[in-house]
Amino acid sequence: MTHTDIRKKAWIERFPARAQPFLYLIRADRPVGTWLLLSPALWAITLAGGINAHTMPLLVLFALGAFIMRGAGCVINDLWDKDLDQKVERTASRPLASGVLTTKDALVCLGVLLALGLCILIQMNITTVALGVFSLLLVIAYPLMKRITWWPQAFLGITFNFGAIMGWSAVTGALHLPAILLYIGGFFWTLGYDTIYACQDVKDDALIGVKSTARLLEKNIKRWVFGFYSAATLFLLMGVYAGAGGMAAAVCLPAFILLTQQAKNFNPDNKALCLKHFKANSIFGVVLWICIMVAQF
Repeated sequence: MTHTDIRKKAWIERFPARAQPFLYLIRADRPVGTWLLLSPALWAITLAGGINAHTMPLLVLFALGAFIMRGAGCVINDLWDKDLDQKVERTASRPLASGVLTTKDALVCLGVLLALGLCILIQMNITTVALGVFSLLLVIAYPLMKRITWWPQAFLGITFNFGAIMGWSAVTGALHLPAILLYIGGFFWTLGYDTIYACQDVKDDALIGVKSTARLLEKNIKRWVFGFYSAATLFLLMGVYAGAGGMAAAVCLPAFILLTQQAKNFNPDNKALCLKHFKANSIFGVVLWICIMVAQF
């Protein structure tokens, strides 16, 4: 069976035929990426302000923003990588790579998404707006990293966890130590799960000259992933401790069992298993958020 990241979804197939490729383009069929982008913001908002009448609108805005900007990031990624995607088994059937959509189609879609994202962003305070605008530059640059560095997963960690500092600033209007610690912890978390994800493409990436931590660390990759997740655990717990104290950090500790199990059980040579473990990180993000909520009471 061909290994592909396009899976026909019944709910998408109910949309008009012309709309379906755009939904696949923005990965509407795969919410995992949205949860991974949203989770650091959920942690930060809840840690900074709890769950109340002030933070609930922010949680909704960040959820909508995560879906929209994750979609925009996917479009940008596919625009940069159209030619490369055609050479990789997993990505060859994506709408741009397969020719179902044109570059013009993708640019129009991107323009709509960015306009919607801007409408959400301007609801925030000036600090958060400035951080959001800066993060867009990182989103645009990210697809280039696999061409120039062996650590594109690290750049994704820098980019994908801006929700931690944006969420905190949206509540407080400033940046404080807990937000920075959450951001660093999220960086190492992303470095771990995206290294697992990249294991799916090691052979194809080697053939076309694409760099990744999965290729760089291939011989000792399980140890490296364990190290990334260990660092993530340390900094995320420090962030919770700095924001809510030792009892809150103790309440959150069980969530990290999920990361330990991933590092222990994933097989870099099994594409399906790598994808399964990657997806499990969306569960970790939500479980940690729930733990932070519980600790606030």
